[in-house]
Amino acid sequence: MLDFSDTSFAEFFASELQVNIDDPKFFANGGSKGKRLRYFLQHCDDPTALRVLAALWEHRCEYLARSGAKDPVANADLRYQGLIDRLSGGVSPKPMQPAPAPVVDRQKIANIKSELLRVSSLSAQTRGFAFERFLKGLFDAFGRAAQEPFRLRGEQIDGSFQLGSDTYLLEAKWRGKPIGVADLHTFHGKIEQKAAWTRGLFVSISGFSEDGLVAFGRGKRVICMEGLDLYEMLDREIPLNQVLERKVRRAAETGMPFLRVRDLFPG
Repeated sequence: MLDFSDTSFAEFFASELQVNIDDPKFFANGGSKGKRLRYFLQHCDDPTALRVLAALWEHRCEYLARSGAKDPVANADLRYQGLIDRLSGGVSPKPMQPAPAPVVDRQKIANIKSELLRVSSLSAQTRGFAFERFLKGLFDAFGRAAQEPFRLRGEQIDGSFQLGSDTYLLEAKWRGKPIGVADLHTFHGKIEQKAAWTRGLFVSISGFSEDGLVAFGRGKRVICMEGLDLYEMLDREIPLNQVLERKVRRAAETGMPFLRVRDLFPG
């Protein structure tokens, strides 16, 4: 069923609906994921069915885009919309309105840019904690407050944040050399161990090696930012949300995990 494993299928229901789909009552017609889903939909109310179908449809669209696979179902969009219309009494659920763009404090952004330059001048021994403070201030300034822990492990910072309906895990490294394929694969391995809708943002001050990006390949669940991205974003006062959203969109279109801010926002 799509790319769900038994574990990620259970995590999906627990996260979206706070439902234990592994409860024996859902095995009445069989233990497969499809049969448990069908039993659940047959015995829940219409609003709940709408919620789970909308979430599954979004996951399905992302899965097809990510894999590049051809849709195996003819007229899938029309069939899905017809089902939604029947469940909602002929009135499609009102789409969620996008959250208003956060008001950016220009002085705060200037201070953060100065902090990035200051951190770059520090010794390796003191740079880690300063980089931690810088990233936390960056996310807060743009209304993307990262969830704890934002803990330092050597010079690696772990955390998570929400972008749209997706949860992103964050990894950040400050090294003298560009990040290679080994670190990219290690981070992607962490993402693959989480729920199917988990994504990742890898921030590397020194950037990423061309050979590493080629070896890492396309179609991964990770987007990348380099130090120059951070500086140009702050210098041009481009909201962090816009940078991340454009990186995500171009990654979906091209399969490439890393595209520079200067290429995404020319001129």
